[in-house]
This record gives sequence, C-alpha cells and structure tokens, in this order.
Amino acid sequence: MAIQWFPGHMNKAKKAIAERAKSVDMVIEMLDARMPASSENPLLAQLSKGKPKLKILNKQDLADPERTKIWLEYYNSRPDTRAIALDSSETGAHGKITQACRVMIPHRQGIDKPLRVLICGIPNVGKSTLINGMIGKKSAKTGNEPGITKAEQRLFLADDFWLYDTPGMLWPKIIVEESGYNLAAGGAVGRNALDEEEVALELLDYLRRHYLPMLQERYQADKDPSSHWDDNSWLEWIAKKRGAVLSGGRINYQKAAENILTDFREGKIGRITLETPNQWETWLKKARQKEAELKAIREARKAERKGQKPSEA
Repeated sequence: MAIQWFPGHMNKAKKAIAERAKSVDMVIEMLDARMPASSENPLLAQLSKGKPKLKILNKQDLADPERTKIWLEYYNSRPDTRAIALDSSETGAHGKITQACRVMIPHRQGIDKPLRVLICGIPNVGKSTLINGMIGKKSAKTGNEPGITKAEQRLFLADDFWLYDTPGMLWPKIIVEESGYNLAAGGAVGRNALDEEEVALELLDYLRRHYLPMLQERYQADKDPSSHWDDNSWLEWIAKKRGAVLSGGRINYQKAAENILTDFREGKIGRITLETPNQWETWLKKARQKEAELKAIREARKAERKGQKPSEA
C-alpha cells in the first residue's frame, strides 16, 4: 500500500513557504536522522531553489551513529549545503545552528542587515522543540504527533537573526514506497492515512535484516534458536510477549503493531537508521523507473481513446 498524506493545511504551508523563500537568505531543513532522505522534502527543494541550505539531522540520539556519520558526509558533499546532527532538546543546539548559519551567510549581520532564515521540516520532526530551546521559552507548540504548527511565525534569535518557522509539510505524492513506510514508522504521517499493522510489518522486515540483535534483545528472543523468523512470526511473538492476546488465544495484531511502532519511535529497540545513501539511491531509481512506466501507460491509454498512436519515448 502506497502511503500518502497531504491534508489541506499543508497546501497552505506550501504557498506560505513559496512566498517566504523569496525574501530569506537561507533555509534550514530539519531531517529525521533515522531516515534522512525519506524526510527530505523534494517540494522544498523546488520552492527554495538557489538558497543555501543547512540540513539538521535531528533525533541523532535515536539514530545509528555510524550511519549518521555517513549521512553527514553525504550532505556535506553537496554544493551550498552544510549538515549537522543534534538532538533538538540538547544544550548548545542554539549555538551550533546560529554559528553554522552565520558561516554560510557571513555578509548578513548587524541590525541593518539581519540574517533572515526559513526553517522547515516534515511533521513531527522536532522543529518546535528545537525552536523553544533556542529562544528559551515555549513559543512554538509541541506534541508527539504530526501537524502541531499551523501557521508561520517570525522569531528573533538575536537583533540580527530572524527565524521564520513554518508548519510541517510533506509533499503531494511520495513516489518512493520505502520512504512512505519509514515516514509512517517515524510518526510523520497522520494515523488516518496508514495501516499500522502493515507499517509495523515493513519495519520488522527491515529490522530483522539489518538490526536483528537489537530486535532479539528487546523482545527477549536472543536465546531462541528460531528467532530468525519472518515478519508475521515476529509480530506474533511481540504480541505474546506484550500481552496483546484476545480471548481464545487470538492475536491482537493491532495492539502488537502499536507496540513495535511506539518502541521504535521512543528508541527502546536501539539506535536505528532505516536507510543508507546507497539504499536510498536504489529505491529512488526504482521509483522513478516505475513512475516513467506508469506515465507511458497513461499516455498510451489517452492516445488510444483519441484514436492516435502513443508518442515514442
């Protein structure tokens, strides 16, 4: 099942970002360190084309530290781009971010030439928590669910440092299927747009292939010789371990799925990153090829309806 979520307020956010991007000096994009590329908004890249960008890999305390290093190298190799990793609640985040911005745009300083920065990110990436830590008070609403920030706010980090906060935004069509599942697993997608059991099974599939020891330890399966199960077997095991069993011994798959997703989001399984740059490039290539094939099919059908031959690719 392809996961998509682009409610009406995100379309408003898109328009607001497009307008604000014209007047700022640079853009901060907050990414989820557990899924950096999946949480990188391709729509934002279009709206802020030509602007220097600071990529913040947030929630690094929940992510695989070795993979975080690889992702930082990946982003820092891009032109007009810097990347740093942090936890939005950590002490010193303010200094790291403002320093990185001033290094990128050194000519904007002083009251007459304030540095104007747009900060964006997907829903529930921790942007509001970060901002509250930077300004020292609760100005931005926070919560462990997507869609908390609803409108743009202008915040003054210093007399010459203006920060424009925007609502969390996904994009109209997520073409990389793996990204949709990763975003859903991380809590960036509204619950009404996903099947939690399906997302949990996809998550288990990745974890058992890349983080099996953590999975075994968390759910007390490390001493079981059969713990290299398939995804369904893992979900059933977790259900039994967590008491997600209905009358007659029936498995409560919904409750088991909620358990695994909560454990992942809270870092209770371990420090996990659901993608590497190489994996992402493979997924993206496959997705683009599929999109091209679907486009060719649509064009062929359209031409057939008009009694014409489809155009050559």
